[in-house]
Amino acid sequence: MQEVAICRKGQALRERWDNLDSFPRRTFSRKRNIDAPEWDAPCKTMKNQENKMKKTEGICKYCKKSFAGNAIARHLSSCRDKIDANLQDGGDEKIFLISAKAGPFWVYFEANASDKLKQIDSFLRKLWLECCGHLSAFNIGNNYYNSDGDIDLDPIPGKGSKSMNIVIGAVLSPGLAFSHEYDFGTTTKLDLKCISERTGNKLKQTEILARNNLPDFKCVCGKPAKEICTECLWEKGPEALLCKGCAKSHECGDEMFLPVVNSPRMGMCGYTG
Repeated sequence: MQEVAICRKGQALRERWDNLDSFPRRTFSRKRNIDAPEWDAPCKTMKNQENKMKKTEGICKYCKKSFAGNAIARHLSSCRDKIDANLQDGGDEKIFLISAKAGPFWVYFEANASDKLKQIDSFLRKLWLECCGHLSAFNIGNNYYNSDGDIDLDPIPGKGSKSMNIVIGAVLSPGLAFSHEYDFGTTTKLDLKCISERTGNKLKQTEILARNNLPDFKCVCGKPAKEICTECLWEKGPEALLCKGCAKSHECGDEMFLPVVNSPRMGMCGYTG
């Protein structure tokens, strides 16, 4: 497997996670989760913050208007500018509208039915996930489609494990919900759904129709959070979010900080956006 360079902070964090016995038990009281399919502390932290702020909004690519995440799907189905643009698109390629969500983060994008799952995986990695070249997998129906077909990911009993080298038109259909997981140590899980399909000219690449703006994460002092302490994330939840001022006096030190970014991978492994 191709070796992937890991950023300095990511390497430092990984060394700390790989050497658990050298740190106080309070820091790793969730040690049992090391082998779990998903670490949920970052998602809970972001969910708590989401409950305290307005619903995250994003801009429609076509009409340039702002909509909340719970309204954008309905808007995209009726956006006059989008409908007019699609009517001028005389191709016969089948194109899917797909959503991906995690906590306050969401994105709606279009992809050709002839694209392969590995292309959607690459899109999600580039948009939200890639930090250290970890493995990933889609969970669709009764199958896992993993990023390395030669590796046994120990999928859920009764489910097969296949390669992502398969066109999405063979496994997706409108209304189908599925999921994606990146990194089987500090897992980031995305909930996806195939919303609808249309015909048109083949897309040159996966196209984003709408994406949430950066959520207004707050430090406990009330100022905008700029850093997240990966040491405190598992134990203190929202207290791990720090403004520039509080970060300077934080007891864990800046070697444990990762930036607040517009991604559900925020605060995990060596992800910096």
